[in-house]
Formats: sequence, C-alpha cells, structure tokens
Amino acid sequence: RFNWSELVPLRLWGRTLGLQTEHSQFLLEGMPFRIFGGSMHYFRVPREYWEDRMLKMKACGLNTLTTYVPWNLHEADRGKFDFRRNLDLRAFLSLAAKNGLWVILRPGPYICSEWDLGGLPSWLLQDPEMQLRTTYKGFTEAVDAYFDHLMPIVVPLQATTSRFHSQQYKNGGPIIAVQVENEYGSYAKDPNYMAYVKMALLNRGIVEMLMTSDNKNGLSYGLVAGALATVNFQKLEPGLLKHLDSVQRDQPKMVMEYWTGWFDNWGGPHYVFDADEMVNTVASILKLGASINLYMFHGGTNFGFMNGALEADEYKSDVTSYDYDAVLTEAGDYTSKFFKLRQLFSMIIGQPLPLPPVIESKASYGAILLHQYISLWDVIPSLLQPIKSEFPINMENLHLNDSSGQSYGYVLYETVIFGGGHLHSRNHVRDRAQVFVNTMYVGELDYNIVELSIPEGQGFRQLRLLVENRGRVNYGLALNEQRKGLIGDVFLNNTPLRNFKIYSLEMKPAFMKSLQHVAGWSAVPDYFVGPAFFRGRLWIEHQPQDTFLKLQGWEKGVVFVNGQNLGRYWKIGPQETLYLPGPWLRKGSNEIVIFEERTAGRIIQSVDIPYLGRTQYVD
Repeated sequence: RFNWSELVPLRLWGRTLGLQTEHSQFLLEGMPFRIFGGSMHYFRVPREYWEDRMLKMKACGLNTLTTYVPWNLHEADRGKFDFRRNLDLRAFLSLAAKNGLWVILRPGPYICSEWDLGGLPSWLLQDPEMQLRTTYKGFTEAVDAYFDHLMPIVVPLQATTSRFHSQQYKNGGPIIAVQVENEYGSYAKDPNYMAYVKMALLNRGIVEMLMTSDNKNGLSYGLVAGALATVNFQKLEPGLLKHLDSVQRDQPKMVMEYWTGWFDNWGGPHYVFDADEMVNTVASILKLGASINLYMFHGGTNFGFMNGALEADEYKSDVTSYDYDAVLTEAGDYTSKFFKLRQLFSMIIGQPLPLPPVIESKASYGAILLHQYISLWDVIPSLLQPIKSEFPINMENLHLNDSSGQSYGYVLYETVIFGGGHLHSRNHVRDRAQVFVNTMYVGELDYNIVELSIPEGQGFRQLRLLVENRGRVNYGLALNEQRKGLIGDVFLNNTPLRNFKIYSLEMKPAFMKSLQHVAGWSAVPDYFVGPAFFRGRLWIEHQPQDTFLKLQGWEKGVVFVNGQNLGRYWKIGPQETLYLPGPWLRKGSNEIVIFEERTAGRIIQSVDIPYLGRTQYVD
C-alpha cells in the first residue's frame, strides 16, 4: 500500500530531485512513487469544466494528469500564437497543481490523438517537399519557432524549478515528466529525428524526466538515449511488459497509454470496451509493479472541424464525439469503469479517497424550430471574395490568413462549362465533393466515386464542386499526403477543367457573425434542398445546463451555437447527438445556426441523454 498524502504538488516544498528512477521503481523527491495517471485534454473540454474533471480524477484515486499540447490550435496561422481562454495551458497546469495532480506533458510536436494531422498545423503542407516528423529543414525551423513560444510557458511549471525563476511556483510546478514526440517507432522515417526533438526540449530548459511512448511493434524503433521508454496497449499480451524490459533493462515499467475504450469513425459502430475486462487488466498491470496512465480518463469532444481520420484500407474520418467509452463520459459523467477503478485504487492507496463530486444534471430543452434559411448560393456573392486561378488550388495553398492558407471546412470551386458529358476526378477530391450544375445537384465525388455524368444543357453553365475536408489522417505513414480540397486536375470529357473561382468556406467566427446580418434570410419552405444555412433560437429561462442536440431528419452538416462550432453531424452515424456544454449557453436567447449540405429537417431536439450509436465491443 502507498501513502502519498504528502506527495502532492503544493505540499512538496523546495524540490530539487523531481521524478527519478532507481532500478525498477520511480522515486519522487527520493520517495518510492507509482504513477497512477489519467489523460484529459484541455482543448477537448470547456475551460469551465477543467477543475470538475480533475476533482473526479482525484476521487478515482489518480495522482497524475497527462495531456497533449496541440500545435495546430496554438499556432493556427504561422507566427501567430494563442494561449488564451480554452487554450490557456498555464492556467490548466496550475489548476492541476492546485488540485493535487502531477502532470506528464506530451508537447509533441506530433500528438496523434485522433486530432487533425496529429496536431501538426496544415500550413506546413504548403511546401510541396515537406517531410513531416523528420529533420527536414522546413519542418525543424517551424518546430523551433513553436517551441520558442511554448517552452517559456512550460519550463517554470516543472517540478524542480528551483533552477528557474518562476513567480507563481518558486518551489516548483506540477510537471514531473515530458514526453519526446509520440509513438515515433510506428513512423521511424528519420534516425536523427528523435535526438533532434529531445535536444529541442533540453536546449529550452526542460529538466524533468524524458519519456517516449510506443506500441509493442514500434517500441524498439522509437527509443532515444536519455529517455525512459513506455508502452501503449489495451490487451495485456503475455510477455508484453517483459518485452519492455528487454528494450531497457533495470528500469521502472510504465504503460503510458492503457486504452480504456476506443474512438469511432463515421459509418461504423460506437465502440465500447468491457468495464470488468478493463479493470482486471489494470489490476494485472499494477500487480506486475508497473505504473499506468489511463488513455482516456475523460475524452471530451472534437469540437469544430478538428477530428482526425484513419487511412488503413480506406479513408475513414473520426466522429465529433471523443467519448472514447472512457472512465468519464463525453459530458464528464461517471461510468461503471469509474467506480470499479476507484474501488481498485482505494485498496492500493493507504488513505481514504476524496468523495466524488456531485454530477451536474442535464437539460432537455425540447424542440427548437429552425425558422429561417439562406441558400449558400445567396451567401457567396454577399460575403465571399473569390480567388481566381487557372488551375485548381488545394486548400492549404490558397492565399488566405496571412499566407497560412485554409486549414479546415469547405472550399467551393466554380468554373464555366459548355455542354455535359463525363466528369472524372482522377481521385483528386479530398475528401468529398458535392457537384452542381448552376444550382442543380448532380451527385458527389469521393475516394470511391470518381466519375459522374453531367447532363447536357444549352449554352454556358457553372460547374460547382463544394469540397469538404472531413479531417486529416492523424496516424500512419501518409501524413505528408494530407492536402485537402482539389489536389489536382478534374476532367470533363478527358479535358482538364480550367479558370476557377475558388471560395473559402472556413466558417470562422467572423464569417458566422457577418452571416447574421446578411440580407436574404427567409422563411423555410415546406421542402428545401441545401446547401444552406438555417437558423433558430433556443430560449432558456434559468441557469443553462449541458444538453445534447439530436438532428433527426437532417442529413449532413455542422452546428453553431452562439457562434461556437459544436462539430459535424451525419445521418450515417453512429453518433446521433452533439454535446452542447452549458457554459456555451446563456440565459435568454441563444442563436443556433446549422449548415446543412443536403436535406434539412425543420426542427432539432435538445435532449438530456446522449446517443452515440449502436455499440460493438472492441475485439
């Protein structure tokens, strides 16, 4: 049994040793220590709920919080850094310390995490020669510039910061370890890269223990001298932790990612992982003397357009919810996994655990009428300036956002055709295009459908391709090929289309604001086919509470509430409700705007229970 009541960030004054290894155990300030960790990402959880989730970690018996740092949110446009509001990393780490949690920080630069391009900014792909996650000069220069801004926030919050001069933590912060990159053994394209990332951390003042993190197959390829190797898995295969021993002898064993559930893709099931099997495996890991981090303790949400994608046999994009069937639900509620783990940890820890915080009740606000609409074709001339180009240009290379290009959302490509015939994409659509002649829908193009028949017609007509970036692949060897929009020529009757007007539809807050005031909103007719924006109001009498929006009767699109992008919905499922956090609502009137690509319903439902789809157990 362990008694760690004194081993918490705000009680351990004058720290000089931090986390160390002694043979097969960790020491914290010279005292034996086991890491009982849980992952929670500040960028996936509304700031107002950070502390609630941390208190639930403590109540479960955890002593360490693990988080990634998403470069593509902190430097969305090249050279412009954002660490405010929900991206206030300093506040998040300080809150962890206040609540008695140590921190393992995983700053990347690549984070995987089912997050667009594994957290790498899409503007890196403007360079046609870009080699991500290597020592290619264009990549390391960008990483260096980013780390130059990130590390001054992180360094003063290290556990042994007596070597530095921090106003807030003269006696040290909560960070006891920093991870070097992420699962590089599964990529392993450059033998010099891990040493480069390690030095990029050390040269900027990182002094805590360094770790790497890999799955079993990547373990021996992801090592770097001076960093403790850790392993990621869900099923404890025989000999798995012994394999870790064979890679590094006489060191503590740590499972950096014990997968408590799994993520979902559009068109698939909602994956769940059996709670008893999970807790039994955790118990077995602890019996073997290892430390553990639960990935995820609390998954949260891929708000906006930030979901990642898989590309194994085919491209599959991740859903908006990152519930993950984790220990807490997407909305932070307890699951049976929480109580079973709490019971297990309380038997190991030598003091009573804090009581679990009371759950916030959820609201069902009922039916919300979307009473007005405006067609995308009416919005474009009012709000958008076209980029004119002889050739199609991919999203990242559009001259926008101070030359950082477009990262997310949709792009509309327009050109003039004479007559109809055979349209062929040559697989240059990323990821899905709706095709229109003038305003008439003729079909869609994607990875599987690469040709369409364009009906004949009189005179010159507009051919329009509305292309959606459904999320960049975040894992595997195809990261350099994640440009979106039209990535090459599209052919009509074997002739490449030319002379485009290209409209960027990123749907950023400024655009959504100007959409409110554009002329042309009108009452929704009985039948209407998108693409169009719809709007309605949700009136709330009392203090707003969390709720879930159900979009039955709608086909595919995006929901905005008071200007906040909740994320995508799609009738193919599995996810059927979008999480709407209470702090994003206000008493009185709340504006709801939906961008629907095809078939719109008239109402959406606010319900108090999420529905994430038909379940399938993880094999």
